[in-house]
Amino acid sequence: MNHKIKLLASTLLTVGLTAPAFAQDVPAAANDDVLKIGLVYTLSGPPAALGEQARDGFLLAAESLGDIGGMKTEIIIVDDEGRPDLAADKARELVQRDNVDFVVGPIFSNILMAIVQPVTSTGTILISTNAGTSTLAGDSCNPNFFTTSYQNDQNHEVMGAYAQSQGYQNVFLMAPNYQAGKDSLAGFKHSYTGATAGEVFTELGQLDFSSELAQIAAFQPDAVFTFMPGGMGVNLVKQYSQAGLTEIPFLSAFTVDETTLPATQDAAVGMLGGANWAPDMENEANKTFVDGYIAKYNAVPGTYAMQAYDAAQLIDSAVKKLGGDLTDRDALRAAIHEADFDSPRGDFSFGANNFPVQDFYLVEAVKREDGMYGTSVKEKIFDDYVDNYAAKCEM
Repeated sequence: MNHKIKLLASTLLTVGLTAPAFAQDVPAAANDDVLKIGLVYTLSGPPAALGEQARDGFLLAAESLGDIGGMKTEIIIVDDEGRPDLAADKARELVQRDNVDFVVGPIFSNILMAIVQPVTSTGTILISTNAGTSTLAGDSCNPNFFTTSYQNDQNHEVMGAYAQSQGYQNVFLMAPNYQAGKDSLAGFKHSYTGATAGEVFTELGQLDFSSELAQIAAFQPDAVFTFMPGGMGVNLVKQYSQAGLTEIPFLSAFTVDETTLPATQDAAVGMLGGANWAPDMENEANKTFVDGYIAKYNAVPGTYAMQAYDAAQLIDSAVKKLGGDLTDRDALRAAIHEADFDSPRGDFSFGANNFPVQDFYLVEAVKREDGMYGTSVKEKIFDDYVDNYAAKCEM
């Protein structure tokens, strides 16, 4: 194993770009004998737990794989601090100063939209391990952009389908006011045809939900559906319980998961969510991943970790196919698109828009036999599901 891992300072200089969008030029890094990978994640502030899981999942796979793609590997880790402007600057530094072959990340969709052009316009491959905006899945799809996660709507569509199956006719909807929040409610409503008791967009990063909870108490909806990742989700779940609203079903995605359950614990047990994976899925690749993650980090991995773990496996498989020669960019993109690795989630392939085709599940928050908290699969909702925007992609 020959890994070099470097953490960059939080402030970097802005470097201008002149390359056209979707450049086919060969990045300088493709011509050297070191595989360079830049990780861009939110590693500070309330959402840090999400970025830390993704970083740790990628590094776990890197450690297991050894030399990724059979090459001496340098991994550069940067903290975008949840700031799109800073993330764009750091992305430019990664591709122009550090000459990375791949940029991996980020967590949030507003960060993705800030870095996609600075990265992909140079011919560098960007692999998102979480954010998957509807624009990049459809009209603005990009041959240098891949995601190992999902299109943002899809996990929320699971909960819309579940609400529909339960006959709910009056659901209160709530999400942060940014692209992923808008995608989440669009996804829920794509598979739910009932009425809504209210639809609220909160500030991104909001931690006090007293006003929204008062509205829920007044409306008495059949159920609540929300997308509140990280610290937002922790506070919302706790405040929901404290407000005495637990008799109203709480449906979510990325709100009750392995990043929030260590803090919410019993207050969240029994709450339902939509996901493309859960730690208790029964396959050998998942057992290897989950056992390895718990052993190394003493925590149950969430989807953020799993999807980053898969990004490392994806890069490894593609670089090996090319014998380490990354100069033929069409061949590199084709090798990535083959997705020749075993994902802990089971079924995984890329659609025409470079977004995954995969299964989706209804999951439940549980207290595990080992005393830790996690999610558990209740039922499969969608099989080999292609996102709703793929048909708009003209690659």
